[in-house]
Order: sequence, then C-alpha cells, then structure tokens
Amino acid sequence: MKECDYIIVGAGSAGCAVAGRLSESGKYRVLLLEAGPSDRNFWVRMPIGYGRTFYDSRVNWMYETEPVAGFAGRTSYWPRGKVLGGSSSINAMVYSRGQASDFDEWEALGNEGWGWAQVLQTYRKLEDHDLGSSEWHGSGGPLHVTTIDDEAHALSRLFIKAAEETGLAFNPDLNGGTIEGVGFYQITTRKGFRESAATAYLRRPPRNLEILTNAQATRIIFAGLKATGISYQRGGATHEARARREIILCAGSVGSPHLLLMSGVGPAEVLRRHGIAVVSDRAAVGRNLQDHLCYDFTYRTHAPSLNNVLRSWHGKLRAGLQYVMTRRGPLSLSLNQAGGYYRSQSWLKAPDIQLYFSPLTYEKAPPKTRPLMSPDPFPGFYTSISPCKPKSTGHLEIASPDWHVHPAIHPNYLSEPEDLATMVRAARFLRKLGEAPSLAAVIDGELKPGKSVTTDMDLAEDIRNRAYSVFHPVGTCRMGPDASSSAVDPRLRVHGLMGLRVIDASIFPTITSGNTNAPAIMVGEKGASFVLEAQK
Repeated sequence: MKECDYIIVGAGSAGCAVAGRLSESGKYRVLLLEAGPSDRNFWVRMPIGYGRTFYDSRVNWMYETEPVAGFAGRTSYWPRGKVLGGSSSINAMVYSRGQASDFDEWEALGNEGWGWAQVLQTYRKLEDHDLGSSEWHGSGGPLHVTTIDDEAHALSRLFIKAAEETGLAFNPDLNGGTIEGVGFYQITTRKGFRESAATAYLRRPPRNLEILTNAQATRIIFAGLKATGISYQRGGATHEARARREIILCAGSVGSPHLLLMSGVGPAEVLRRHGIAVVSDRAAVGRNLQDHLCYDFTYRTHAPSLNNVLRSWHGKLRAGLQYVMTRRGPLSLSLNQAGGYYRSQSWLKAPDIQLYFSPLTYEKAPPKTRPLMSPDPFPGFYTSISPCKPKSTGHLEIASPDWHVHPAIHPNYLSEPEDLATMVRAARFLRKLGEAPSLAAVIDGELKPGKSVTTDMDLAEDIRNRAYSVFHPVGTCRMGPDASSSAVDPRLRVHGLMGLRVIDASIFPTITSGNTNAPAIMVGEKGASFVLEAQK
C-alpha cells in the first residue's frame, strides 16, 4: 500500500496545477492518479491533432448524454480528456478567462475570495503570456499563452472586418480590460506545441511527486467521516493508497461527482437506489450541471480556406513539412482563430454571446464512427454563436454501482425558454454577419441552415436539431457556503467531511463566459494555495 501526504485523483487541467504546486517545495509527498495514459503522443502534442483525439477512446472518455428533450430527443457527445493534461490535452486550446462579472457573481453568492480582483491575480501568477507582464497579464508563470494575430488565416481577418461593419468594435486583447468586441483568440501553445496543463506544470516533476498513469480511482476510503485513501485499478489489479493529510478530487465535472457518488457521498435516495451505503447525504453532488451550446452557420466561398490546404494529400504534406521544419503554419494553430463577445440586447450590462470563426468546414460525424475529421472538398468557413450564461441546468447520477459504467448525464439543454430565444437572436446576428460586405464578397452560398430557414420558428427548430455542446460542463460539485445547496465550501472542502476537497471545474457555482479551460486551471492554482495555507 502506498502512503503519501496528498493523493490527487485526475491529472487534468486543475489536477496538474494542484500536483505541481503541492510538490514544488519538496516538503510533501504527493501521489497523482490518472486514469488515462501519458501525453507523449504525436496527436496530443501537435496543436491541430485534436481532429484525431476528438474520437480516440485511448485518450478520451467519449461520454454521451441521455436523450435531451430540448434537442428533439437527440443525445449529446461529450469528449473529455483521459490522458495526462486531461481535456487541456485534447481541446481546441482557446484561452479565455471569463469576464469580471462572472467572478464577482461567484463572490456575491457567498464565496469569499473568488471575486475578479483576487482571481485576476491568480491568472497573472499562472500565465507566461506573449503580451508580457501588465495589469492584465502575467509573465514567467507555468502556462504559456500565444497570440496568433500574425499567423491567422486571411478569412479570419475578413470575419473581423465584417463584425466591425455590423457595429462591433475590434478588441486587440480578448483577455484584457474587457472581453467585449472581436479579435483573434489567444491559444495555449508553446513554440508550436500544445501547452496542456501537464506540459505547463509537470515538465520536470520533482522526486516527491509520483505520477501513476492508467490508474482508475474506483472508491474513496473513509474512516468515519474522514477520507483516508483511494482504491484504484491498475494493470488489472486493485490497489490502495493512503493519504496522511488530504484526498483531492480533480477528476472533472463528470469524474469527480461520479467518484463521490460511487463512494457513498451524494443524494441519499440515489445512493440507496443503487445499493451504495451512504457515508454522507450531500444533495448537491451531481446537480447544478451547466454547459455552453454552440450553433453554426456554414458557408461555401470562392476565396480559398483551410479546406484547400488540408483536404488534399499534397496539401497535408506541405502543411506537415512546414510544421516539422518551422513549428508554424495551420498545424500549429487552433481551428477557432477569431471570435469575440457581444451583447445581444443593448440594455445588457455585459456581453452574453460568444462568437467563433473557423476558416475550415467539415462534416461532423457520429462519435461511434471515430473518424479523423477531414475538411469538405470545397472552400468554406463556419461562423458560430455560443450563449455565455445559459439558464438551463441539468444533473448527472450513477447509472450502476459498477464503476466501469459511465454515469447518466442529463444536461437539460434549452429547458428554459429564455435560452432558446437568446440563441434565435444570436442566429439572426450570424446571418447579418454573413451579409456584411467583407464576408458577402467571398461567400458563394449559405449551406446551413440555408436561406429557406427564415422565421424565428424555423431557426428555433434548426437550433433544436443542430445545436451541440461546446464541451464546457461545469458545476456538478458546486461551491458555496450553504451545505444544503452546494457540495464544497469556498475553500473547496467537501461539506460535512474531513480530509477531502474537490478542485476542478465541477466547483463552478455558475458557468463562466467563454471557454472554461483557463478558469479550470485557475481553480487548480487557487485550490492548491488553500491546501498549502491549511498547513501553515
């Protein structure tokens, strides 16, 4: 049996940050358990390789939700990282921190120390930003953030011009004083390679940090109400590890609540239904599930796009040679090159819609086919919208007492009428954007939803049939001071238990505006500081 000071379950976006910070002093012995393999994988390290890992079960949990009424009965595919670095090793790498009002809202809900003033300092601590040290950014931190203004595709520049023609302002730094406006996204890469949380925090792991890959945690071991260890599967055998100080769950918004539930921590009626002994009746575990949706307009163009570059074998060869020789070119970037944030109604106090622009199109295949995503055989691009603060919430719960069985995920998308109305307004803006002079000049046709989809009712129906998760699930171990409505307190300790914390995106009390990877890493940084402060 292994013994250490801290056991961390999950080497994802937050878990790597926690492991790196807890072990860097050399004072504590830390064990990091990761269910997936090492990240030493070409498709993980090459930025655009997420086109393959998107459907690769070796590094991806490949969750699928239960049928969703708001999606016309469709299920939703949820890729989540099962590899060192977690979802930061398979995501689209967009670095978006959220806006000040997101975190001031967290603090207003009773989470002292989580307001924007404090969170910004945590972001500055973790960043090694291309823009250097400033009021808004950090330099010399573990995570490198790259600006792509000089590398983005020419169509991305036309998108920005078209957005300006609709009245939106150009924003040279979408992580600066405001996120409002349009510009080029910043991405998590370093010298042409993906910068995951693993490459950022675990590049040179100290001797007091033991990392076990392919180690699936199956149960938290309790002595009364104190968490003392973890039971895990590795190499076909069951093992146990004991922690002298704390168990820290960083398994993500699906994995962390699932492990709690499998261990007897959660709504008592759910646990008893599956024959699991109740350790602590915690009603909030698995509840408060929030996620961002995305909806695309697809255009065919007569101007070249990345389809022209990456569709043919000789185009792929040229791009591959450019990447190997220089670590530059389209393979070194994300497909989400430009975008921004705007207010769908003038009276709103903050932006409520995120925009994406991709200078490439491809047919989205069902997840069980596991293809390498391949561009369409014609030039084209996507414009997309994603509401920042959806009102609909869902839940997840265990489907079986067998740890092999994925939990039942009920995202409850579009159950609040306001969410669908917001998406319809945003869809109308996408059409306006496509009609702006700079984009209209290169468009041959609107392929989806198509010009026949005109009324609000038509757009709503198309949204129900084509909208999809943008893979930002949060909130299932909600943070808050009230044990009846939250799973962890503002120091991320599980209510009612000792020696157990959750530090990952599952603790978000409300979803942040934009991509959630940067906030998840920030939670890891901030959570690690809480753990260390408890030892002083």
